[in-house]
Amino acid sequence: MAENIEFELVTPSALVMSEAAEMVVIPGAEGDLGILPNHSPLIATLRPGILDIYEGGKSMQRIFVSGGVCEVQPEGCTILADEVLTENEITRASAEKRLVKAKKTLEETIAHAKNFREVNDAQKRLAIAKELMSIAEKIEKGS
Repeated sequence: MAENIEFELVTPSALVMSEAAEMVVIPGAEGDLGILPNHSPLIATLRPGILDIYEGGKSMQRIFVSGGVCEVQPEGCTILADEVLTENEITRASAEKRLVKAKKTLEETIAHAKNFREVNDAQKRLAIAKELMSIAEKIEKGS
């Protein structure tokens, strides 16, 4: 039996999952990170993207994370994500709607912002919406 790593995915509102996995590939801010059992301790920020949970040598679950932080210890990996969506929850229509709203919000924020933080937050929402749209297109194509 292959060794597993304990994996937890948490949002501000709930524990989304807690299970053993062969490997977890996370969308790190500096690039994808493959987390295996006995991994060196690590704390990393996440970019919007797909989190892959492997079992039996292949990806068994794919989950979108909008960003957050990952803590890795030799025995486990915990992801504190801002938002998560399963592949079944991602549709092209919802992604398009979110993208249009994020673009409009950014335009309005640039026109009326009182500080750079407001603009930065709007830019972050747009980046998340763009990544979600890209993923929705890939799901639609079946890739």
